[in-house]
This record gives sequence, C-alpha cells and structure tokens, in this order.
Amino acid sequence: MAATTNDPTQPRCSTGVDGLDTILGGGFPRDRIYLVQGSPGVGKTTLALQFLLEGARIGEASLYITLSETKDELDGVARSHGWNLDGALTLFELSAMEDKLKGETESTFFHPSEVELNRTTEVILGEIERVNPSRLVFDSLSEMRMLAESPLRYRRQILRLKQFLAGRKCTVLFLDDCGSNDHDVQSIVHGVVNLTRRSPEFGAARRQVNIQKIRGVKFVEGNHDYNVETGGMVVFPRLVANTHRTDFEQGQLKTGNIALDKLLGGGIDFGTSTMLMGPPGCGKSTLATMVSFVAAERGQTVLFFSFDEISTTLLSRAAQLGMDLTKHVESGHVRLEQIDPAEVSPGELADRIRRATLEKKAHVVVIDSINGYLNAMPEERHLVLQLHELLAFLNQQGVITLMVLAQQGVVGQMHSSVDLTYLADTVVLLRYFEAQGAIHQAISVMKKRSGNHERTIREFSVGPGGVEVGEPLTNMHGILTGIPIISKSAQPERKPEEA
Repeated sequence: MAATTNDPTQPRCSTGVDGLDTILGGGFPRDRIYLVQGSPGVGKTTLALQFLLEGARIGEASLYITLSETKDELDGVARSHGWNLDGALTLFELSAMEDKLKGETESTFFHPSEVELNRTTEVILGEIERVNPSRLVFDSLSEMRMLAESPLRYRRQILRLKQFLAGRKCTVLFLDDCGSNDHDVQSIVHGVVNLTRRSPEFGAARRQVNIQKIRGVKFVEGNHDYNVETGGMVVFPRLVANTHRTDFEQGQLKTGNIALDKLLGGGIDFGTSTMLMGPPGCGKSTLATMVSFVAAERGQTVLFFSFDEISTTLLSRAAQLGMDLTKHVESGHVRLEQIDPAEVSPGELADRIRRATLEKKAHVVVIDSINGYLNAMPEERHLVLQLHELLAFLNQQGVITLMVLAQQGVVGQMHSSVDLTYLADTVVLLRYFEAQGAIHQAISVMKKRSGNHERTIREFSVGPGGVEVGEPLTNMHGILTGIPIISKSAQPERKPEEA
C-alpha cells in the first residue's frame, strides 16, 4: 500500500472499472486532476469513456474534449464495446475549435504558435464553462504540447487549466501519450496512472496498470494486469494475501484410501498446499482427480484449473477409473476451468482463483499443472512470488490446494525447471522403478509441515478401480533411483544343488 494517510470522509469518483476502483480504494478522490499516460493502444480512450459513462449512469454531466480523435472515431470505439454515446456525454472536437479560430489575424507581435495556443485554450475554457461538467476528459496533452512548442509555454497553459478547474467541482482526466518522463505535468496533477503494453514472443499482449501517485490516499502499489475486452477495460488487482485473512475450521480431508491416508498422516489438512510431483504419466493428475472426487462426494466445493487437459478428456478419464465427476460438475460441486497459458496472464489467473474461491466458498483448489502456470509468463522474473502470494491467500481461506508438477525425466535423477517444493506445505513424490522385469510406481511423502507423516515408500498403481496404494516396500532399497536392489533378507535361499 502507498504510505499516505487515507481520509474516509473524502468522496470518491468511481472510474467505472471495478478492479481499478479496488486498487484506488473506491475510485479517484473527487474534484481533482489526474494524468492517464501510456503509449498508443494501451486503452486510454477506453478507460476515459468508461469513466464518463459511469458519470452519465449516475446523472453527472460529462464532457470529452478531443484534440486528436474525431467524433466518428470515438463512436467506433464505443460501438466496439457495445456502448452508445448519444445523450450520455458532450463531445467537443478539434474541428469545432478550428472553425471558431478561422479569421483570426496573423498580424501580431507574438509568435503565431503562442497565439494559436492561447486561442485554443480560450475556446476550451469557454466550452467547459458552457457545459459545467462534473467529469471531464482532455484528450490529449500531446496536442497541447505540440502547440506550445516550448516547455515553458506548455507548463503555463497546464497551470492555467488547473487554476481554472480548481473551483469548478470537476474530476478531470488528462490523457497523454508522452510516457513516464513528463515530470512537468506529473508534478502539477494530483495523481498519475501509467498504462503499459508489451508483446511476449508468443501469445497475447500483456497489459499492466500502475498507480504512480495519488495525493493523500492509500492505494495498492505495484503492477496490476488488465485486459481490454468487449465491454471495456477489466483490471485484475494484484493479490495481497494479508488483506483476505479469515477464520476457518481446522480439520482433515480423508481420501478414503486407508494406505494413502496413513502415508499422509491421517489425511490432507485444510488450509495447506500439497505438491504432487513426479515424471509424466505416473498418476499425479489422477491422484488430484481422486481427491477432488472424494471432496465432491462429501458435498464440498472443488475448483479445478486445468492447463494440460481439456475438460471432456478429464471427465472421461475419471469415469474410466470409477469416478463420476460429471454429476458433480452438473450439481456445481466441481467447477472445471480450462486455462490457455498463451492467453491468460498470471494476474488474471490469480484473480479468477481469488474470485471463484470467495464466491463459491471453495474447499479444494487444483492447479494442473504448475508447469502450465509457469508457462503463462515465461519472461516474468517474479512469477514464483505471485504463486507464493496465491498459496498464502488460499491457505488463509482454509482451502486445500493441490498443485501438480511434472518433472523432467522418467527414471533415475529427476529435474524441475523451477524448485517450488519450498512453497508447498506437503510434498508427495511419485516415481517409476524397475523390478522383476516390469515397470512399477512408488509413492512417498517427503515433507508435511502441518504434522507427522509416514516415512515409508509404498507401491502405487492406477487401474479400473481407481488409485491403489500398497504396503510399504520394505524388501528393497534404492527405489527412488529407479533401479532398486532387493534386500538380502528378502532373497530366497538357494538349495545346495543350485549352488
């Protein structure tokens, strides 16, 4: 949070964007001037229109002054979102100014650009006086900057606008393409909103909003992902786990498999995260599906976020193992979401999980797999920190979180692209091993922060009856290497004639 004092009595002006209002603590403080800056294509015009339409919705007069776009262009933006600007706001465009400026004499002791700038400013102020808006958008400062031609004249005109608007009970957005280096304007306005857009090597563009300053108000600092969709801008506030603390009933979810529950120390504790890790095809997803099915059978809510498997395949595979998840999907106890990592940013995914967890009162959340989550932003250096914050939030909600992590390799030494085991409260390890001319699977619990667990290695298999966990493999050692050695005590004695 920003280190400023928040005045709860100060009225707020909703931006019309829920996520942005959340970041701002309810919206912009009213009757102030704010700078919205970013390169072309980041969504400044969309945000400005949402801001004005929200004002129109609650009966406030709204004015859009445009020096760079025509009415047809703005109508086109509005239509793309399903909006109708007619009657909702007053639009004043540059062409109208040019008509009023025609016939002005060019004979003057002053520089022509200064005359044009002063005349343009006079027309703008006259229109503001005529409409007397509660909300005003000025698009854009780039045009004013070009008219001024010098930083001094430009700053003087911005100060003149600020002084004129100071007593008019009007909340103002200045739009600017200049970027983050226009310190003259940043020092004058009450708040600065930065919008950025970057294109990864593959997949959809990543957009982020950052509140650089809001005077006298607390806000959520940092970068927040957002999308520009049909219907407007959608902001996904950065998840801060400490703001979502809640009390929950302690307890365990028993899997119903006696041997597996023994291995887990009685079951899986609510308010903890469990990492299911191992090579591809060893049964990690099946184990996560089994836990989801058991929870749904007991009337609990499960959120299943799948990166690697489409919903129909997952439901079909579960049915073949004797787990009818379809009926629980239809009843609402299981919610399946297919995630495309090339199209969904980590911020959007975290927001989806947060919203669904709070709205559905989820008991179990499955992320299958963490590899897909990591691939959602391969260029993001702080993705592990985002995952840490997400797990902290889920733990504080009393949710059981199951994360599937596919390791590289099949037998022998396994590798992971990122070491995430320190994030999980419980780590369940699955392995292949060779024995008696066949490939077998083994399961073990490597750590459990919330209590004791069995420290044996048990045989694990998946068949038509579902997940099966056998007795501890006490007759061999070196199982985790993939090529175990049978203990001498377990080897049958050879008869003298066989010697």
